[in-house]
Amino acid sequence: MRRHLFFSPILTVREMYNNPFPYSIDNKRYHTLNYHLKTVYGERVMRASLDAGFTCPNIDGKCGSGGCTYCISGASEFTEKGSITHQLEKERERIFKKFGKVPLIAYFQAHTNTYAPVEVLKAKYEEALNFPDVVGISIATRGDCLGEEVVALLCEISEKTNLSVELGLQTIRDDIAKKCNRGHSYKEFEEGYFRLKNAGIRSCIHIINGLYDETFEDMVNTAKTVGELNPDGVKIHLLHIMSGTIMEKELENGKILPMSYEDYIKTICTQLRYLPKECVIERITGDGSREKLIAPKWSIDKIRVLGGIDKYMADNNIFQGDML
Repeated sequence: MRRHLFFSPILTVREMYNNPFPYSIDNKRYHTLNYHLKTVYGERVMRASLDAGFTCPNIDGKCGSGGCTYCISGASEFTEKGSITHQLEKERERIFKKFGKVPLIAYFQAHTNTYAPVEVLKAKYEEALNFPDVVGISIATRGDCLGEEVVALLCEISEKTNLSVELGLQTIRDDIAKKCNRGHSYKEFEEGYFRLKNAGIRSCIHIINGLYDETFEDMVNTAKTVGELNPDGVKIHLLHIMSGTIMEKELENGKILPMSYEDYIKTICTQLRYLPKECVIERITGDGSREKLIAPKWSIDKIRVLGGIDKYMADNNIFQGDML
């Protein structure tokens, strides 16, 4: 039985880099995923994206149809097809070619990855867990798909490997979530989140900036509320309007406007100030397919975005969690 703990920090890293923030090894002012993974594993670790063949309750009719208005194939465009083993073989080949031989985290990314019978979930998770080079599992899901049997299974998996469960929230405003066709409320999200937290399962919350009528204050309030939940990790996405989605038509009809570069930088840097410094910022901007991205086009230049965040925080002498 493999057991990898999430608490094995390399104490000399900050001193080596003379870093102003305690949870970074590359002079960032927020708790980077790079720092987290290297302190847990002692080396570079890469995620292998998987599509386990699941759907979502707001696709199959349980609580809606059509999926989220911003969703394009439930992130399955980033994955191979076939068995979990086949997908991991392909991902390992791709990753090793680019980065050399590194440990892998099996990332169940596409759609809702706790939305199936428990015996099916268990078989998929264990197939990934038994694959060579896999040292952890990350499972993307929703708060309304975390029943008692599912959480019990996740506890079992967490005893065997490093497990992280990613929960899509996106916004605390239920009216905006309804426009997005999320199919569940903030209360339902919170209930699922606390089932994980009370079970001692590591969790990461997803939020999206730029949804419909949300103001700067709304987006900051979402971050404040998430910070009060004290999650292990947070992923912050910029809304990407992709071809083939409902939002593409809404953009054409003027029902939604993409965020500007300047507004995104200001918003995300302010949000970071309300997230506990111990919380890992697992993503600070999203990756959209260049071929399918409609707007905002400036997001393609990820280096500029990351550099803009670093500069804004340095110029204003702010850090993650400094408002708490």
